[in-house]
Amino acid sequence: MSDLAHATSPKIIAVANQKGGVGKTTTTINLGAAMAELGLRVLVIDLDPQGNASTGLGIEPEDREFTTYELLLEDIELDQVILETTTPNLMLVPATVDLSSADMELISNEKRSFLLHDVLRQPAMDAFGFDYILIDCPPSLNLLTVNAMVAAHSVLVPLQSEFFALEGLSQLMLTIRDVRQNANPNLRIEGVVLTMYDARNNLSQQVEADARANLADLVFNTVIPRNVRVSEAPSYALPVLSYDSQSKGAVAYRMLAEELVKRNAKLAA
Repeated sequence: MSDLAHATSPKIIAVANQKGGVGKTTTTINLGAAMAELGLRVLVIDLDPQGNASTGLGIEPEDREFTTYELLLEDIELDQVILETTTPNLMLVPATVDLSSADMELISNEKRSFLLHDVLRQPAMDAFGFDYILIDCPPSLNLLTVNAMVAAHSVLVPLQSEFFALEGLSQLMLTIRDVRQNANPNLRIEGVVLTMYDARNNLSQQVEADARANLADLVFNTVIPRNVRVSEAPSYALPVLSYDSQSKGAVAYRMLAEELVKRNAKLAA
């Protein structure tokens, strides 16, 4: 679509991995916060019915009057569903468990795969001036994830540094290929980021070596360490950059944000 090349359009990145517990939501929250810290305007879209990104950014369930459910399935104004967070430059479209029924409701909609794409490209989006939109996908390859991939310019894949990590990527890559062939030919892989990395652990080092051997430059130079501060931050409804700004996790997400933004600057040049 021609609007994908529009100079003022935000870069849309789906953060996806059908395997749960790989640091997908953690990466979405903290990458968004790190980008915002760089002065970029960032929107996080919580597309996971568990609503963990919403909780992790300090939006309580009772404050989620309008959510991604209404964004996809009802005619709602963007300024009713886009919320401020406590992090400057970082905004959120929250989710609740209501979203779990959306998959069934989408099946009968003839535009079911393009709903998020169309919402994010309506003229009213321009007023927000977002530089990046990060979509936190559910841990499955369902219609919600397909919506994210059809809407996105690229897919960022968090990969946990554990046994069988690479084997789980094959199905995700097939889904990305299918979306390219049928709905979004310009979709690319933003990159793979290794999460929960323990440099003292031979397994982490082996997963990294295998990932770099198989995926080469797709793997970010930055790795996200296993860090207790990263794990603690969501219970305080804060990104780790706000919870403990100098922790190893916060430093790593800053490095990831800088690496990702520089990559995109080179592509745009």
